Amino acid sequence: MKEEFIPDPLILINRKHPLLRPISRSCLIPVSDRYPDILMERTAAAALQNLLKDIGGAEQIVSVSGWRSHEEQQEIWADTITDKGIEFTRKYVAVPGCSEHESGLAIDLAASAPDIDFICPDFPKTGICQRFREKAPFYGFIQRYPREKEEITGISEEPWHFRYVGMPHSRIITERGLVLEEYIRLLNQSYMPEGYRISRYRAHGREKSHTNRQEVIWSFF
Repeated sequence: MKEEFIPDPLILINRKHPLLRPISRSCLIPVSDRYPDILMERTAAAALQNLLKDIGGAEQIVSVSGWRSHEEQQEIWADTITDKGIEFTRKYVAVPGCSEHESGLAIDLAASAPDIDFICPDFPKTGICQRFREKAPFYGFIQRYPREKEEITGISEEPWHFRYVGMPHSRIITERGLVLEEYIRLLNQSYMPEGYRISRYRAHGREKSHTNRQEVIWSFF
């Protein structure tokens, strides 16, 4: 029997760090009964369901795109180039193999509306959508591509794109205004400012987390 593979929640995926191994299909589940064809990694999907239930947003927030196969990402890339041009595509569509959607850990969301743009869905910074955004870090999610971080992420601001990284990482990233690239850099330095320290040693009462080929232990004091 083939071993299941789930990418680590802290895995960094971008143009410089492609996803080397796809998630096992058996580890994907529908994000909800309303959207049976939109899949996420099962822990991330459960967290999304709990978050939407908490804010009462299941009817007002639409899941637009979750897990994508490599072939689907290639098709989206090619179609967007045809429809919008290469400059737009590079801003808003990840290169195939470098898309977080291929990991099963990302979800694109939209405010419920008759017509929804698949590439750039409307997820405003008001109302129930903003409530989701504010609560997201408490359920393990971050807004992956914020404004003024484009030079670091390589992607223009995407208010609709959320990435599951798990707790406590989601809260630390959000509270300190970081993006995942910056956070991973701090992990690699084994140091976090403002009262957080990372140690590579096991200790009672500390939370273990795995990054790419690296084990770290969070210590809060």
